[in-house]
Amino acid sequence: EYKSYLSIMVAHKPRNTALPGGVPKLGRAAVYRKRALYKRKKNAKASKVEPKSQFKTKVVQGQMNGNTRQVPLQKSPRFYPTVDVKKALNNRRKPKPTKLRDSIKPGSVLILLAGAHRGKRVVFLKQLPSGLLLVTGPYKINGVPLRRVDQAYVIATSTVVDLPAIPSDKLTDATFKRKAKPTKNEREMFIDNSSDEPKISAERIALQKEVDAVVVPAVKKVDMLASYLRSKFTLSKGQFPHEMFIDNS
Repeated sequence: EYKSYLSIMVAHKPRNTALPGGVPKLGRAAVYRKRALYKRKKNAKASKVEPKSQFKTKVVQGQMNGNTRQVPLQKSPRFYPTVDVKKALNNRRKPKPTKLRDSIKPGSVLILLAGAHRGKRVVFLKQLPSGLLLVTGPYKINGVPLRRVDQAYVIATSTVVDLPAIPSDKLTDATFKRKAKPTKNEREMFIDNSSDEPKISAERIALQKEVDAVVVPAVKKVDMLASYLRSKFTLSKGQFPHEMFIDNS
């Protein structure tokens, strides 16, 4: 009676205990051996649902043809690609608009860190739908035309120009879209006309003059700001980059 009672009590005792921290004392292999699962027979239940046949029986005429033939229900394609091409996965992610840094506002004076005009100071006009910054020198003061710049390649200064309303309908990403370069055959066909085309379109020149007519008077209202925009960003004697405060927030 005592043994039967003890067997009943031990039957519900867990074979694996948890150590402090929730880590089990025995691994999977040890528990498998302790439970003696390798001695038990695995009775796999046969599925009641019969798989659908992928072939159909077709009667074939002729005494030497076997009378019937198994024909696939879905005919395999006649042609197939020689190289396996991976299918693109469905991407439901929608690109979010680029957040503008708090230190950059319309009229802020920025310092360019890359490109043909690196080191020059420019005036920030607005942020385009692509996330790039639209800046200008203006061109009449320091020779920097209307350009698109990534905000990662500028240093924002504390100087802000009070700009009036700028015609922003024409200033879009499509304004800076370049024409496709002609192929070798096209260059040979239109070799006489290619030399006559100017590098800068007349529309871009007129747009630059229109923007300069608004920005230049606003710059001249502030004393010494025009000469500040003409000068390049350099470090003079006694100035150290690690001691400077640059607000990139």
